Amino acid sequence: MKAPAEASTKLPARPVDAVVIGASAGGLAALSALVSGLPRTFRLPLLMVQHVPPKGPTQLVEIFQRKTDLAVKEARDKEPVHGGTLYFAAPGYHLLVETDMTLSLSQDEAMHFSRPSIDVLFESAADVWGDRVAGILLTGANEDGAAGLESIKQAGGLTIVQEPGEAEVPTMPRAALQRFAPDYILPLRDIHRLLRDLE
Repeated sequence: MKAPAEASTKLPARPVDAVVIGASAGGLAALSALVSGLPRTFRLPLLMVQHVPPKGPTQLVEIFQRKTDLAVKEARDKEPVHGGTLYFAAPGYHLLVETDMTLSLSQDEAMHFSRPSIDVLFESAADVWGDRVAGILLTGANEDGAAGLESIKQAGGLTIVQEPGEAEVPTMPRAALQRFAPDYILPLRDIHRLLRDLE
């Protein structure tokens, strides 16, 4: 499957209300490439699952506050979802979105040996936002996120997979491509451009 030469040539007519992102090994560098340069006025919330050890704390918030003009937070239970904010799943907790547009944390069983799990966030986002959510699956060393991204596709949402040849660890992007055909297979620079166009 060929990626479009320019991400902006195939933008959906439908609006997008939120972006969910998943990554494992190599994810910090990949996410940095996506959010660096996004304007403070970026209107969409970004919800991120980065596989981390189950016992925190992490320094993700501190690291990314230096890399982006967006507000950066560790997700808290019952917190309303706001635009222009990058939310990280907390160590040891699945991150979900509720129908009232608040965040929910869960200590349910790990999926693909991971809690937080990308699949859990993506499936939750598909249930809540349907065709008004964009899902991005980045570099990683297991299959977490593939089924969740397929759920977004089935709900009519926008699905983006990092080009496996560019990924630091291509297992996760390849797992998604083995399941279904996403809307885009793109290098990071074009995913960044697409994010800016969605905004």
